[in-house]
Amino acid sequence: MADKLLIKRYASRRLYNTETSDYVTLEDIAGFIRDGRDVQIVDLKSGDDLTRQYLLQIVAEHESRGENVLPLDVLTDLVRSYTTQAQSVVPQFLAMSFEMLREGQTKMIDSMTNPMSAMPGFDAMRAQQEAFMKAMTGGIGKGWSGPSDDDDGDEGGSDANLDEIRQQLAAMQEQLSKMGSKKG
Repeated sequence: MADKLLIKRYASRRLYNTETSDYVTLEDIAGFIRDGRDVQIVDLKSGDDLTRQYLLQIVAEHESRGENVLPLDVLTDLVRSYTTQAQSVVPQFLAMSFEMLREGQTKMIDSMTNPMSAMPGFDAMRAQQEAFMKAMTGGIGKGWSGPSDDDDGDEGGSDANLDEIRQQLAAMQEQLSKMGSKKG
């Protein structure tokens, strides 16, 4: 991730992006943040850090447009926390909650790229499917990625699995032939 993007606020209240040497709006700053950039907004004259004030303003604008992310109960509790002993606990709680949310989102995105990989027994099931396909096709084709013919069974009894699959296949063929003879 790049360094913090420095935004300077001039006396005219205009915001100046020091990276691109142009003026920006609150919506531009919100876009930078959504893109993963850390932003620091500093008053040019006094040097005061205004980042928190502007971030709260961005949130307030989104909430006022009906883009409600913060439930009313949460907002109420936040206001109350400024006048209670909870004030010392709330910032850490919120930071930890958002970190857990980010981690959960990351895990969800990772599992979406291969949702089956997180399923218990997926590798064993895939190996059985490959063995079944090899038994069905006799290993035809150069692109075969299943167990090799010289497999000595140290993968949890793959020879036994192949024999079992062959028996199941023979039983299915026998049932199919009985069904075919009943139709005729």
